[in-house]
Amino acid sequence: MMTMRFGLLGAGRIGRIHALNVVARGDARLVAVADASTEAASSLAQATGAKVADADAIMSDPGIDAILICTPTDTHADLIEASVSAGKAVFCEKPVDLDSGRIRRCLATVEKSGKPLMIGFNRRFDPNFAGLEKRLRSGEAGEIEIVSVISRDPGPPPVDYVKRSGGLFRDMMIHDFDMVRFLLAEEPVEVFALGSALVDKAIGEAGDVDTAAVLMKTASGRIAQISNSRRATYGYDQRIEVHGSKGMLRAGNIHETTVEIATGQGFRADPVQNFFLERYAAAYRAELAAFVDACAGKAALSPTGLDGLRAQMLADAATESARTGRPVAIEAA
Repeated sequence: MMTMRFGLLGAGRIGRIHALNVVARGDARLVAVADASTEAASSLAQATGAKVADADAIMSDPGIDAILICTPTDTHADLIEASVSAGKAVFCEKPVDLDSGRIRRCLATVEKSGKPLMIGFNRRFDPNFAGLEKRLRSGEAGEIEIVSVISRDPGPPPVDYVKRSGGLFRDMMIHDFDMVRFLLAEEPVEVFALGSALVDKAIGEAGDVDTAAVLMKTASGRIAQISNSRRATYGYDQRIEVHGSKGMLRAGNIHETTVEIATGQGFRADPVQNFFLERYAAAYRAELAAFVDACAGKAALSPTGLDGLRAQMLADAATESARTGRPVAIEAA
């Protein structure tokens, strides 16, 4: 069995997840870790048996096959271009960039290189959502009519993060835009968005929203709706419903346990899982497996850089719609 050798750029929270998933596999090895923080890189290298190196050294190392990019968003496009130009396969956390034009230029470089690029829309690989999509494709719900996605965080991020995030539609809802595309299997052509700052006034003062809803329509008339909030007092709320001509498919939240108590006051269950690290642990493992298989030629690569671009275009359109109060048409990618 071939061993795929990885270099990791970014040793923060998400980088650590991917690093530990690499070392847990029998067909992969983490060779080197780079981070702006020497302490973070050293800590993760020690935990995984990797060495500490800088980004240039990792990209030029002939003993490394693929690069995992888990750095801040504004570095992604440059690092993707440098990595594929160095002959490496690339897995990059979303988004490619906050600017669609920059994404297009980056993807042109990727295409010219011929190297694989996968974007980290991990929710496609959640066993529940992936199972729903598989049953949807098999026709269990019939022809799709309405897709509904609910995503609510347990609490808002720091305002300093909000200021550089690109806004809720580009930072948080971009996962849901990708999920809508994944389920519809048809591109939305029109977007209408509303947003408010109801959770934290400081978010509104920073020019962003923390509560938002989006409606989208495809050329055939199918409708998708997304609801986002930066606050859910009951935990990390992640739900999907697809209504079709034959019925409805639904994937609900995952609770800390399946234990329930029933009394004269009714039924009570344990809280839902409280954060994305818990909720999507299996999804992160599955997306890494998909990347390894794609690089080995065992499966098609998905989601691609083009998926990243199309999700970003929807986020841009929603941002514009929320600003103007008008629907926004989506151009071809």
